[in-house]
Amino acid sequence: MAKTPTARAPRTTYRCSECGWTTTKWVGRCGECHAWGTVDEVGAARATGRTLPAAVTGKARPMPEIDIEASRATSSGVAELDRVLGGGVVPGAALLLAGEPGVGKSTLLLEVASQWAQLGQRTLYISGEESAAQVRLRADRTGAVHDQLFLAAETDLGAVLTHIEQVQPSLLVVDSVQTIGSAEVDGTPGGVTQVREVAAALIQIGKRRNIATLLVGHVTKDGSIAGPRVLEHLVDVVLHFEGDRNSRLRLVRAVKNRFGPVDEIGCFDLSEDGIVEVPDPTGLFVSRHSEPVSGTCVTVTMEGRRPLLAEVQALVAETATGPPRRATSGLDAARVAMIIAVLTRRCDVGVHGFDVYAATVGGARLVDPAADLATAISIASAHAGHVVSTDLVALGEVGLAGEVRRIGGLGPRLREAARLGFRHAIVPADAGPAPAGSNAVDGLDVIPVHDVHSALVVLGLAQGKACGLVIRPNFGRPRDTPMGHAVPSWL
Repeated sequence: MAKTPTARAPRTTYRCSECGWTTTKWVGRCGECHAWGTVDEVGAARATGRTLPAAVTGKARPMPEIDIEASRATSSGVAELDRVLGGGVVPGAALLLAGEPGVGKSTLLLEVASQWAQLGQRTLYISGEESAAQVRLRADRTGAVHDQLFLAAETDLGAVLTHIEQVQPSLLVVDSVQTIGSAEVDGTPGGVTQVREVAAALIQIGKRRNIATLLVGHVTKDGSIAGPRVLEHLVDVVLHFEGDRNSRLRLVRAVKNRFGPVDEIGCFDLSEDGIVEVPDPTGLFVSRHSEPVSGTCVTVTMEGRRPLLAEVQALVAETATGPPRRATSGLDAARVAMIIAVLTRRCDVGVHGFDVYAATVGGARLVDPAADLATAISIASAHAGHVVSTDLVALGEVGLAGEVRRIGGLGPRLREAARLGFRHAIVPADAGPAPAGSNAVDGLDVIPVHDVHSALVVLGLAQGKACGLVIRPNFGRPRDTPMGHAVPSWL
């Protein structure tokens, strides 16, 4: 006789309340985050194999019939933020702004909330880190007080949802999502389960009521956003607020954006009176010298789609004792070491027995390979003691063979340099389909070079044949090269 199959009991699952790690057996210590006493039993419902039809929120319609006017972006009142968002804040969208402590996240969003309120639209600012009186003091200092700006200090999700029902805002700011907790979910506020539940509830009510939601997120030691990775998938826009503690400059960079580009940045100046937009931050990274100084060269770096001029400075000094020292600030130390090796081996610039210090101006962090040529020129200039013209910019990536490689966005870089009054630019010879030096760009004299040695010869920092280019140490009147090459027609 065949046995009657018996129903199997539902499998019990255990989950960590801190990181969400699951296991089929109870353990005292989480196998993922290694926290003690955080693994609890979770009843797992057995799948029945059937899914019943559910009520739909709206009838499916052909795409051309869907009205998009209600989802048009509205200006936030902060032009630099609108640039990053792609035109403004979209109603019903969820934005996540993450950054290190003290970088100015709360100050920026309080300014956005104030500008939104000045447009006559209700704004609700939820503070989970400060009391209402503390936020009001900061608003008085920055001039962000307005009748349409409502403020509440809450750390319970239910209370936050009640405030939303009462105020009926068009913009919701939550500072921060890690401080809000739900009584219906296990774990402490800031844990993976709590953050996921709070974010999902706020995003759901925001999309249902067409409320733009701005969430502040914390970051970990390595700079990533704290909490579950699913948080970045739930929101529509992820913004990173960056800045150096020793500098007032702040950058807003889009990492994810469903409504606009992800290669734009916004520049701000954080001061005692609040945060101010910086539409043209180039002057912050270029110094002004009362007299010519050797060891300096200006380059143009791309921050997103915005070209910014930055100055690279170098100092070469004799080594007193021990091995030569290499120190950098704002530049990649490994890349500077590579450039020093190229100068020593390919260009006969003997800096191997000297201390070399390389830095940027204004706390700029240059990771763009286009700054390689400017770094090489500044080191060679410091070693030779010769001054490079102050109206020159150098662009190009340096390879181990000493060649100068092509870079992206050469046109916008040159136009920005010409706009700021620079008259000469040294660029890679292989800059694209069109010859880089075929025509001047808005009065900018473009000089293409094939390798670093040719660039140094053009500037009078090295001897030799300059690949057919004219040698002009001080950018004076063009003349023939010592090797007998004629002056190119584009000069």
